Amino acid sequence: VTPFELARIAAVAADDKKAKDILVLDLSDQTDVCDYFVICTGDNARMADSIVDEIREKIRKNTGLSPLSTEGREGLKWILVDYGSVVVHVRDYYRLERLWEDAPRVDVGLEA
Repeated sequence: VTPFELARIAAVAADDKKAKDILVLDLSDQTDVCDYFVICTGDNARMADSIVDEIREKIRKNTGLSPLSTEGREGLKWILVDYGSVVVHVRDYYRLERLWEDAPRVDVGLEA
């Protein structure tokens, strides 16, 4: 599975759980930390937790991959799921995309 396909699966899974503000950033030319950064928002901590569960399940089911690490679940203000080439950030209010405002936005085919 390519990093783009992995990012797309994560974005679609987030969309399936009604995440808001889903954004996929192509960081491949900007950093060596990851190729894609998927950012989305849940309405509350419980919803953010549910979104993360859906993303992990869909990626495991479609690729067999498990995350390298998952952080922030205990506080539920934000959750970071690291798949190496793709990092997923689910939050209930942070706006990390401002740090990468120059990174190209990637259309993964989600309806507006």
